[in-house]
Amino acid sequence: MSISLDELQLAARNHGMPLEALRHEITPLGLHYLLTHYDIPDVDAGEWRLAVGGRVGRELELSLDDLRARQPVTAAITMECAGNGRARLEPHVVSQPWLSEAIGTAEWTGIPVAELLAEAGPAADALEVVFTGLDRGVEGGVEQLYERSLSLADAEHGLLAYACNGEPLPPQHGFPLRLIVPGWYGMTSVKWIQRITVVAEPFEGYQMVTGYRMKRDEDDPGTPITRIEPRSLMLPPGIPDFMTRRRFLRPGPVRLEGRAWSGWGPVARVEVSTDGGATWVAAELGDPPGPAAWAPWRLEWDAGEGEHVLCARATDATGRSQPDEPAWNVGGYANNAIQRIPVTVALQS
Repeated sequence: MSISLDELQLAARNHGMPLEALRHEITPLGLHYLLTHYDIPDVDAGEWRLAVGGRVGRELELSLDDLRARQPVTAAITMECAGNGRARLEPHVVSQPWLSEAIGTAEWTGIPVAELLAEAGPAADALEVVFTGLDRGVEGGVEQLYERSLSLADAEHGLLAYACNGEPLPPQHGFPLRLIVPGWYGMTSVKWIQRITVVAEPFEGYQMVTGYRMKRDEDDPGTPITRIEPRSLMLPPGIPDFMTRRRFLRPGPVRLEGRAWSGWGPVARVEVSTDGGATWVAAELGDPPGPAAWAPWRLEWDAGEGEHVLCARATDATGRSQPDEPAWNVGGYANNAIQRIPVTVALQS
């Protein structure tokens, strides 16, 4: 696999969550994954306004102080990039080269989208809600603001967040206001929101009809990426090799632990393998910090000397699970194949 300079440039701007941060139930803000499509806008909070309009009975214009004066809602929500795992696909997909670290769980504070929509009063023919950010760029040869839509019903589950982990949003996470959509891949959670527009027809912006679609080939129109597929990640045990990240640990009792999540339903079980997936053992599953957040799991392992490959596999309440191998697609999306961690167990490294 060859990574281009353009991809390295993307990787330098965007960062994943170090897997050792899985020890935190709520990801410290500086460790939460980050993907910025274009540039981080320079926003004057005093001048900024949120406009709500389109097919509504009453248009709204709200300042940041107006939003903060309302009754806040705080929720722990796990967010994952739709391209997580892309770099592990063959043939290689050229884009942000995520491995498995494009993930994080934060406590987001803000106002329910449903509250503002109720005040605005969607018209009888309202079909979708378009969320428009301030970030502008060129993608696929198209100059655009980053914007995406949701059905009216799905939009009502969103949160308009102005704070994260008890602090105002930092610039890179969408200051002064961003959308958070529980259970959906991160591209849905538009940052730096300036406008919410209710429309009576399907929105056909670039990020909806061209970007973020599951395509078998370039001629396939594809289907939209929506909810997060089930995944479990293990906190790598022992210590790492600097270059390869291979793990080294001493023989004896070892606690294997991690976190699991799905956008389709609660995690029903997590299974762990210490022999590369030949056999599996059920892990002990704990309680998540919220309905849309990852759940902790653990398993005690008596590590014997030798070479091992540790794996973790999650299954949710709908029966969705993780495949052994990823399914290739043009955009490199939704690769939730099981994690594999090579481990050397020896008395001395």
